[in-house]
Amino acid sequence: MSKQPDIVRHLENWQDEIESAYLYRALAKAEPKPALAEVYRRLALTEQSHAQIWEDKLRQAGYPIPKRRIGWRTRSLALFAQWFSPQFVLPTINAMEQVDSHSYDAQPDAHNTQLPTEERSHARLLQAIASPSNAGMDGNTLAQIEGRHRTLGGNSLRAAVLGASDGLLSNLSLVMGVAGANLASKSILVTGIAGLLAGACSMALGEWLSVQSSRELYERQIAIERREVEEVPDEEAEELALIYQAKGLPEAQAKSLAAKMMANQATALDTLSREELGIDPDELGGSAWAAAITSFFLFAIGAIIPVAPFMVLTGSLAVYVSLLSSGIGLFVIGAGITLLTGRSILYSGMRQVVFGFAAAAITFGVGRLIGVAIQ
Repeated sequence: MSKQPDIVRHLENWQDEIESAYLYRALAKAEPKPALAEVYRRLALTEQSHAQIWEDKLRQAGYPIPKRRIGWRTRSLALFAQWFSPQFVLPTINAMEQVDSHSYDAQPDAHNTQLPTEERSHARLLQAIASPSNAGMDGNTLAQIEGRHRTLGGNSLRAAVLGASDGLLSNLSLVMGVAGANLASKSILVTGIAGLLAGACSMALGEWLSVQSSRELYERQIAIERREVEEVPDEEAEELALIYQAKGLPEAQAKSLAAKMMANQATALDTLSREELGIDPDELGGSAWAAAITSFFLFAIGAIIPVAPFMVLTGSLAVYVSLLSSGIGLFVIGAGITLLTGRSILYSGMRQVVFGFAAAAITFGVGRLIGVAIQ
């Protein structure tokens, strides 16, 4: 009995490692850059070797090895990487690696092994790949992750889930508020569609302004940096050397690398923009139009769910079907959030349903009071 907690822990470690290996193999398969795909393949091999360590410990304890099964969260991330791109899920995977980077530090049977060191190394490597700047690394690492880009300037998966959630929650509350006032089904439908368009346009405009303002700010910062490279190259070389020293390079190597970078003004500007300003000159935070269009459709996808039943039904039946479809949509969105948080599907899904229905109940009650007052 005293070994039972160890068995449970070994099983959890084993499952985590085989899922990590599966995910890295999926990233390698979907990654168009051969060098970066090779990095993912090597990570997968390392995670597989970690899984073998825990499998051996289970066998030594006389515990039967379970059939290998990959969880829905890992399968979903792998599918998203295949359908969209590895960069679509990279911020989520990076966050997972950062959380797990010290998972072996307190485990006694991981001491005197390479497990803690390798897990921390994986976390640092994923952080570097997900970072908006690649410059300043050693030549081998730089070659491995050269050309990596992030889509829409951040976590696209998180934006997709939350965008659809905003649309569904806001339009469900609006539709239920109007339904509470006892208006005709056609009036509810028109109001719901108006809410969809107004909310989606508002989200798109806000996203466009946000991204475009950031792009203009970045362009101004790069213009200032370009002038400094042209007018005071020695000072910029010193700044670049200090940045490399802060990253851990010896002083002589840092100065040599900085001088090499400054020999070409275009390369120097690109490097300083990434290292000093944290800006990718090729993207400037992403396309404002792409961000706006994406926000519009993500909001609209969620907002159409409570409205659709009123297109074919009327009266109380339309309201009940709207609530049912919205409840399913809320649960699915809550389940999608578990891709980011790792919480249980039932917990996240039901929490989303409870909060959504609570908001709908409040607006329905307010609508009923207003309808009674008007009547």
